[in-house]
Amino acid sequence: MTLQPLTPVNCAGLLQPGCSLLQLDGEVLLFGQKGWPKRTCPTGVFGVRLKQDDLKLRAICFSSDSCYIPPLRCPAVGRLDPYDGYAEGYLIHGGRTPNNEISSSLYMLTLDSRGCNRKVTLRCQEKELVGELPGARYGHTLSMVRSRGKSACVLFGGRSYMPSGERTTESWNSVVDCPPQVFLIDLEFGCCSAHTLPELSDGQSFHLALAREDCVYFLGGHSLASDSRPPQLFRLRVELLQGSPMLSCEALYTTMSISSAIVSRTGPAHRYIILGGYQSDSVKRMGCSSVVLDEKGIHIEPLEPPNWTADIRQSRTWFGGSLGEGTALIGVPTEGRSAQTDVHYFYQVSFKKEGEGEEVEATQGCSQESTDYEDSTPLEDSEELYFGREPHELEDSSDGEGDTYNEEDEEDESQTGYWIKCCLGCQVDPNTWEPYYSTELHRPAMILCSRGEGGHWVHAQCMELSETLLMKLSQGNRKYFCLEHGGLPCQEMTPPRQVLPLKRTPLKMKQKKTPLTIKMSPAKKSFFRRLFD
Repeated sequence: MTLQPLTPVNCAGLLQPGCSLLQLDGEVLLFGQKGWPKRTCPTGVFGVRLKQDDLKLRAICFSSDSCYIPPLRCPAVGRLDPYDGYAEGYLIHGGRTPNNEISSSLYMLTLDSRGCNRKVTLRCQEKELVGELPGARYGHTLSMVRSRGKSACVLFGGRSYMPSGERTTESWNSVVDCPPQVFLIDLEFGCCSAHTLPELSDGQSFHLALAREDCVYFLGGHSLASDSRPPQLFRLRVELLQGSPMLSCEALYTTMSISSAIVSRTGPAHRYIILGGYQSDSVKRMGCSSVVLDEKGIHIEPLEPPNWTADIRQSRTWFGGSLGEGTALIGVPTEGRSAQTDVHYFYQVSFKKEGEGEEVEATQGCSQESTDYEDSTPLEDSEELYFGREPHELEDSSDGEGDTYNEEDEEDESQTGYWIKCCLGCQVDPNTWEPYYSTELHRPAMILCSRGEGGHWVHAQCMELSETLLMKLSQGNRKYFCLEHGGLPCQEMTPPRQVLPLKRTPLKMKQKKTPLTIKMSPAKKSFFRRLFD
């Protein structure tokens, strides 16, 4: 193993503990940025590129038929391989938003297309689930199993907020272990089923999950109930029978106590390397292990770790993930160094086969790549990005200034645009904002107040407008006055245009001949009536 320091180019503020590194069609993607996405990258997904000693990010676009996915910390990430019967992609379930809300949605992230310049476009779809649904959680795992020609997802572990009936003011943000249930998810029909096994008696989170065929191995993990990381290893076997699935669990012996580790898969076989993680709250796991899965079971052997630097050895926390191409990313905080502008130091760890000089391919496992100290308040977001060149370009080409993201080139949205402070009680914060109306996607809805010359824009959410009223105001010709200038949504209406009715002159009717009438007195009428009778 070798250890090489990396210099993040205007992107250190986006990497945080709990982010995920995905590998799709030869691209390494960063998901779970710090804070809410900005207009520079509304999807919140970035391409990761290493060039020499620089770490650069590039914004990734979604297809037009994609759904919105928030930046999630500590989600369960499961890889979909073509031999599973699906397109190459990832399943993402749960996780925490920048507002510390816990998600319960399941997303499928796949490759949509590549442009002529090999620019990647992704497709994100939310899967609708029915049956016994897994609740909102984070720090859990998601694995794919295959049995009898069928495949299914195995979801296990995690933690969530206390049930609503048990939450008090003091414990409102307290988290607990989720019940130790195993959920099976059929991706084709979206059916979920929950299973309780006697061997899995305690909840655990931030554990490792390694899958091969119909078996999933759960290694390590942290338990909030006992505040410990017990050395535990379970083998879960799933048989997808015609009627209902059959699950069995077996406890295996291990001495490894670990949580929040990084797993890299080396080569096409089921060979993995485990590095990082924690042995206790104050002790990091500095060693590495080699794991092999075969027909006989799981084999774990110690592996010589790289020569860690002083910053890594002395840091209290660390995080990272697999970068592919035989490399992994390690991040440690710049603790006690206020002069440092970057939030973290980053290092590249390279794995090599014994007796060979070339690096082996590494792919991310389905483990949770995060730390157990993720409960702190998220720091502010950063819009500093780097738009580098495409991977197919020559490595010896120089990076021109035109490719580098320059924050000065963009409009300061704190003073103008969607992120202004519209009133004294403005509730819209660009770092914590999330869609409030169904018509919102990446920016808050705004409405023009007609007071003064030219008026001024205010946020509809700050004005406490309902979605129905907002739609009416946007479609009609009504003037709106904000709460500081009248307080009524429809205080004044633009008078409708007065259209004078056309004066219709009737056509002159032709004179018709009227029958001749003889005027006579009643006595004459009586005389003639008797005469003719």
